[in-house]
Amino acid sequence: MIEIIFQKDQDAQRMYGHITGQLPEVQHENGIIQIDKDRKIIKILTKNMPKTAFHSIKESVYEFIALKKRDDWFREILSQRFFYTDPNEQEQILEIIYSVIEGSREDLAHFLQDTDEKQYVFQAIDDFFKGSVSFSFDSFVVFRLKPFLDKLQNYVEVAIDEYKLEQDYQMFVQTLRDFLLGRPAQQETIHLILDEETAFYNHEFIEMKRNELIKGIDRKLLGNHPIYVDSVTIAPLLSMAPTRIYLYTNQPEQPLVRTIRNIFEERVIISPVNSFLKNKQVENEKVQ
Repeated sequence: MIEIIFQKDQDAQRMYGHITGQLPEVQHENGIIQIDKDRKIIKILTKNMPKTAFHSIKESVYEFIALKKRDDWFREILSQRFFYTDPNEQEQILEIIYSVIEGSREDLAHFLQDTDEKQYVFQAIDDFFKGSVSFSFDSFVVFRLKPFLDKLQNYVEVAIDEYKLEQDYQMFVQTLRDFLLGRPAQQETIHLILDEETAFYNHEFIEMKRNELIKGIDRKLLGNHPIYVDSVTIAPLLSMAPTRIYLYTNQPEQPLVRTIRNIFEERVIISPVNSFLKNKQVENEKVQ
């Protein structure tokens, strides 16, 4: 028989519920998984248990530890080690963490060591489940799963850094939106090509030269804002404050495009680079 002793009644209840929920057929076979609510103990009667059922139970314990409890530990690390106690902030940071875990943030993945955490955690569980044993779940986590908990802290640290950068970015964008408020349009329409080179065109598709753009930059924009404003694209656009920006790019997800879209919002229309010549031709036909 294996006994798992818990400090928290909630943990005992949750693990028991997870195992029996995942493996109801195992539970109903002679009640081989039991819970003593008063003593916060889960008992697994291993005598004559088929190997497949025993393996399934260990898999279920792994899922509880590495998946169910993982969220609790992330929150504990955030609040106790980094003092992020606000639930909204925690949720935003957790979103970043899980985006990394799920593989949708390749830009952050290289900050994390590539370790097979399942193999490590499952091996630790397997070691404790050999023979008849009684052990403390909390001591097991502290002493046997320390590398796993260190990995979780590493995730949190990377996500916090990204969260701070995102907060700074949002402040940057809002500052530039505020600059636009009430600013009269110097050009109603701008055509902007972001390709191998950056090129500005007015509403008649006449290219605006670099010296012309530089002269038109509002010096208050550069002088009064301590944040960095890109003088090649962002500063000219803010200074001209166009009502409509036709932005031509084959990389709509690149950071600069994202920033222009976030600042100017509904003023921006994004199209592939080859649309520029088509639109220019249509405009020329109108003039003729």
